[in-house]
Amino acid sequence: MKQYKNLLEKLNLKVNKYTIKGKTIIIDTNSGKYVLKKDNNMNLYKYLESRNFKYFPSVLEHDNNNALYEYINEVEYDEEEKAFDLIHYVALLHSKTSYYKEIDSDEYKKIYENLSNQIDYIYNYYLDVINIIETKVYMSPSEYLIARNISKIFSCIFYCKRNIGEWYELVKDKKRKRVVTLHNNLDTSHLLKNKETYLISWSNSKVDMPIYDFVLFYRKRELDFDFVKLLEEYERIYPLLKEEKKLLLILISIPDKLTISNNEYNMVKKVRKFLDKIYKTEFMLTSKEEEKSTNTN
Repeated sequence: MKQYKNLLEKLNLKVNKYTIKGKTIIIDTNSGKYVLKKDNNMNLYKYLESRNFKYFPSVLEHDNNNALYEYINEVEYDEEEKAFDLIHYVALLHSKTSYYKEIDSDEYKKIYENLSNQIDYIYNYYLDVINIIETKVYMSPSEYLIARNISKIFSCIFYCKRNIGEWYELVKDKKRKRVVTLHNNLDTSHLLKNKETYLISWSNSKVDMPIYDFVLFYRKRELDFDFVKLLEEYERIYPLLKEEKKLLLILISIPDKLTISNNEYNMVKKVRKFLDKIYKTEFMLTSKEEEKSTNTN
């Protein structure tokens, strides 16, 4: 705890108890609870304040590498509601830090080529998987699950193949892209609430296209929440551009690589979860297509 000594002495705090929670240290002192953490995000916090985004804990004292925060007594509430709040405040973050950035002429081309290669790889991977399965006289339960649902897997891949070309046609001649400050570490555990609302864990923050926060959260928690409604709430505050939404839907639609294991019980569970994600993504895509059709008409 020597690295925090100067911070504690500046505020004349006498520590009675340390509690280590992940990368954070909660301290009980003579004047209440505080949080100690390695943190060099002071410039980020100053920038966010300058853009009138203040939904993060107050830093009471800091040096080059560490910070002392106020301790927040979190109110526990429903996870679905918490996810909704998380997306709400991330949309606010994006709306307040949004600007257009000049880009290299090859930047969009690199994204297109990388994603095209990723889509081709996953297509060939599942082509090999189903070809091997179809040579079996007797399929295992997990193999049967894959074989029975392979058309859904390829449907997601073909959606990506078709739309990545359409996306590139939209952006290939653009010289600027819209960027925001990304939290880049979204989870409901990183939103705290009492009288105010706070986003925490900013160590991965960066500047890039706004869709990446939503994509990362979706890929992490897609089976847990209604992401159709979450995207609607996000766009209520910060509407996505046509090319941004198209790229978002492509990124959430690329199937994961389903690694094969020798434990059949675990393999069935893994395949079932994988297929649940495929069907959830298909529902998301169908909802967005219906929405686009309604808006067109």
